[in-house]
Amino acid sequence: MFDDPNAQSKPIHLDLKKDQGLTVKWSDGRESFNPITYLRKWSPSADARQLREEMAKNPLTVLPTSAKGDGKPLTATGAEMVGNYAIKILFSDGHDTGIYSWDYLRQIDPDGDNANAITKPKLEE
Repeated sequence: MFDDPNAQSKPIHLDLKKDQGLTVKWSDGRESFNPITYLRKWSPSADARQLREEMAKNPLTVLPTSAKGDGKPLTATGAEMVGNYAIKILFSDGHDTGIYSWDYLRQIDPDGDNANAITKPKLEE
């Protein structure tokens, strides 16, 4: 068996702080931090992807209200491993359909230098 030089790095440690974000330590030594709001915004679910496409076409697109509009800050309420290839994050606004594969997490890494990365939003302070 040999190592594929084109194989994507895999996480060796995941740390989800529900009110802050997800820290991923990768097998290639890189460490990335994804804030909760960033993860929610870049959910790979079909409805989130469609909303991002609409926003790209029309910056005045009205954002949908959350399922639980309680006015509290967005947090993660939990996470589940999906096989050996992804993590599913559950959010306080009721969103729970996004499955973040390792490749996708690496692609949306806010500090990443992935040449093939999708256009990422700027983090809001």
